[in-house]
Amino acid sequence: MRVEDFDFELPEELIAQTPLADRTSSKLLITDYPNNKLEHKSFAMIIDELNEGDCLVLNDTKVMPARLMGVKEDTGANIEVLLLTQMEGDEWETLVKPAKRVKIGTKIVFGEGLLTAVCTGLKDHGGRIFRFEYDGVFFEVLDKLGEMPLPPYIHEKLDDKDRYQTVYAKEQGSAAAPTAGLHFTTELLEAIKEKGVKIAFVTLHVGLGTFRPVSVDSIDDHEMHAEFYRITKETADLINGVKAAGGKIVAVGTTSTRTLETVATRFNGILQEDSGWTSIFIYPGYEFKCIDGMITNFHLPKSTLVMLVSALTSKEFILSAYREAIEQRYRFFSFGDAMFIKGRNY
Repeated sequence: MRVEDFDFELPEELIAQTPLADRTSSKLLITDYPNNKLEHKSFAMIIDELNEGDCLVLNDTKVMPARLMGVKEDTGANIEVLLLTQMEGDEWETLVKPAKRVKIGTKIVFGEGLLTAVCTGLKDHGGRIFRFEYDGVFFEVLDKLGEMPLPPYIHEKLDDKDRYQTVYAKEQGSAAAPTAGLHFTTELLEAIKEKGVKIAFVTLHVGLGTFRPVSVDSIDDHEMHAEFYRITKETADLINGVKAAGGKIVAVGTTSTRTLETVATRFNGILQEDSGWTSIFIYPGYEFKCIDGMITNFHLPKSTLVMLVSALTSKEFILSAYREAIEQRYRFFSFGDAMFIKGRNY
């Protein structure tokens, strides 16, 4: 299967640059694969698609203000550092621009010395390992100096940084938001619970995989970057119970999906308390072991995310849904509109 098979033409003006004032006012495309049907709704109507006894699974990761602007100590050259993954102690895997200026031993100064970093390792695609030095608590220093790491296709300044954060974000550690969850408000989630739908949380810290393009021709040759996940016993037991009772498991976003499918694969379809690093790559031909449906945004052409949602239905069905969304002027990517995918077993 070729990466080119997942390409499509997207008018640049459909790439959402700013979030809507009301999170729930986004458009919602219902993609009903079992009935070969598409429906147009507003996101607030997602509650009508969920039934008593179903389970909605959310990723509670919190985005760090992970973009740091610093200067090289010896030359004063400007350097941008994007924190990706905490490795051990104060060592972090990062993306650096311009990477060619940063070699092992290079020292970067941020905030007039409030934070410093020394490069201790080199990675592919502009990746660097840094050891940070500071006084106090690292995340408090980061809150003072860091900026929200908006994706490169967003050119507008974000007035309210909380709009790139889900309302239920709790576990700090992501370099990007799990954007499917941005459509939910606390009030909508409460209404969903009152309907009898269970709410469960998993954690997956979004890392380098979000920023790395697919640079191979064949899907089989692509390697996913590992990301940290955690699922609690409470969540595992809740989802197992819903499945046993015949309820549907609806994952909010590709990150929740990858977490659930990673754990279900490890334990033969039954979830257990678990944590670790996942590099699971889901594309057509994959047999889902946990989820029945997914709420997600519209993704970049030729991305691993388009491949994942295609696996839940079919490539042809998803690309036809994308064509419909483009014709109807849906907004794409992080601050864009949403789709609810009813998978082949829904």
